[in-house]
Amino acid sequence: MTLPLPFKAGQLVVLVLKEPRERIWGRLLGLEAAGIALRGIDVNPWEEVIGFVRRGDADLAALGTRFLPMHRVESLYLDEPSSGVPSLSEDFERRTGRNPLDFLADCSLLPE
Repeated sequence: MTLPLPFKAGQLVVLVLKEPRERIWGRLLGLEAAGIALRGIDVNPWEEVIGFVRRGDADLAALGTRFLPMHRVESLYLDEPSSGVPSLSEDFERRTGRNPLDFLADCSLLPE
């Protein structure tokens, strides 16, 4: 019996890549055998990104729309709280006052 994947376009996810190792937080645009499309940011400079958004300089946050080939993907998980630790989207909204879905949106690319 095949179970459907819990991932749907528009959901907030964290993507862990290998070679080189990166963690990207973003809005899922597409998932297929060839790879994953998302609009997001690298989480390594998380504090810097939060600072840019809080100051009104969100355009400096290196937000981008990307396609990552599946051979680079180590794991993909939903951005959700775990063991009392808030999700990245909860942290983002609490610290910036902005809705993460709005921050990560690009209406021309999101599915209708």
